[in-house]
Amino acid sequence: KKQVDTVTLTATPIPRTLHMAMTGVRDLTVITTPPENRLPIDTQVMAYSPDVVREATQREMSRGGQVFFVHNRVQGIESIAQNIQTIVPQARVAVAHGQMGERDLEDVMLRFIRHEYDVLVCTTIIESGLDIPNVNTILINRADALGLAQLYQLRGRVGRSDRRAYGYLFYPEDRVMTEESQKRLRVIEEFTELGSGFKIALHDMEIRGAGNLL
Repeated sequence: KKQVDTVTLTATPIPRTLHMAMTGVRDLTVITTPPENRLPIDTQVMAYSPDVVREATQREMSRGGQVFFVHNRVQGIESIAQNIQTIVPQARVAVAHGQMGERDLEDVMLRFIRHEYDVLVCTTIIESGLDIPNVNTILINRADALGLAQLYQLRGRVGRSDRRAYGYLFYPEDRVMTEESQKRLRVIEEFTELGSGFKIALHDMEIRGAGNLL
């Protein structure tokens, strides 16, 4: 509209921005209608399991699809990729992260889009702006260490076609999770229906607090 200077679009507004809308400082419009033929993502939260990684990857590959395996630490990401290769020997595995050279990263991503790889082991660089409809399984390692909005954005990288998509959020078996981490994972597991970003944002504000406006 002519009288609008700035429009902010977000899947999950950060608590401070959301609080500004709730208090009337900013206007708020909620879009809850999903794209046609889009299906909810089957989301499971569990302790890390090589068997689940194998089954989920093999199932996706058997229907001609591809997989994201998110490990948000550049240090050790190569050994994670080798581990995935050992678990699923028939998979073609590639690595992508933000510390790679621009050309190398672009090359890996283009080859993955061309389906020259089956599994992309990556950091959260895939979090926004990526649309590869053939990727319909995402495995997130150490999901307990990621924020709620971040988890929602990552999960949204799959299920971008009319195929059923699967999301597995892993936490370490041998560590005690904080209460906040448990709350975040419960919310992301519970709200799987399409258009649930606003509800997730409200829970995020509840868990983190609204922050200071000034």
